[in-house]
Amino acid sequence: MFLNTVLVVLTDLAARFLGSTVFRQHFHLLLSAVLMFGPALSFWVSQHSVFARRSHFLYRMFLRSGWGWTCVFVGSFVFLLSFSIRRSLSLSMRHLSRLGVAGGLWLGFCKLLDLLENATGSCYEPLAANPEVANGPLLVLREGESKSVCLKAGMLWRGYEVSEDVFLLCLCCLLLAEETAVFGPYLNLGGISDAPLRIIFLFCVLLLGLWIFLLLCLLAYFPQFPTQLLGGALGCLSWRVLYQGWYRLGPSWCCPGRPGLGLLNTKTSSAEAENPKLIHDHCN
Repeated sequence: MFLNTVLVVLTDLAARFLGSTVFRQHFHLLLSAVLMFGPALSFWVSQHSVFARRSHFLYRMFLRSGWGWTCVFVGSFVFLLSFSIRRSLSLSMRHLSRLGVAGGLWLGFCKLLDLLENATGSCYEPLAANPEVANGPLLVLREGESKSVCLKAGMLWRGYEVSEDVFLLCLCCLLLAEETAVFGPYLNLGGISDAPLRIIFLFCVLLLGLWIFLLLCLLAYFPQFPTQLLGGALGCLSWRVLYQGWYRLGPSWCCPGRPGLGLLNTKTSSAEAENPKLIHDHCN
């Protein structure tokens, strides 16, 4: 009973915060500020910290599988919420298709970025360090090598690069914020929220906090300007094209619609009559 009370209190507070107009309208600005000024943290953090090693557990366990973790928790939340309201598998699949669209966009951009880096980069073979060279070992250009072959051979690849890690983290943060924002209005309309749905929602909130923390770690311990800034800008652009552009066209065979559309506005007619502004504000 005590744990259930704690769960209800925590999820209610998180839902109210994520569903607030201030958060939804300014979260992307917060991410932009983090991307702009986050590398300045490198002047204060210690390079001997456990987070300064790329082999750290959080990087290996979560960052390399970031999209998978996001799909598991967000997909579970979206399905449970939509199916518990309408009991319609087709409607639930329509809302889940937003994850598929975002995943396809992410994979497409990653392929394009790989092609760009292969087209603009070059492979260099480091020679033994020369004591007369103050800037370190000499680099000999190796022509005709692809990035994958170059790196497998233990050589260096230099080219135009966009941080895919920062791109993924920014996209996942904005996606989590959009998809979980419907829970607050849903609770305000008197929606049924059992323990499984609240637990999944809490995991989504924790995952959002983890992605923000890992983003700060990358910017502070592994600053790479402007590649990280470009990656973040690409993530924000993807979010704006999808959630602020395409999904606002309304549900159709070629558009899954916005989060909450067809769910919040199909609660009981009395709830709609009492809270029309709430539904309108969220859907817009």
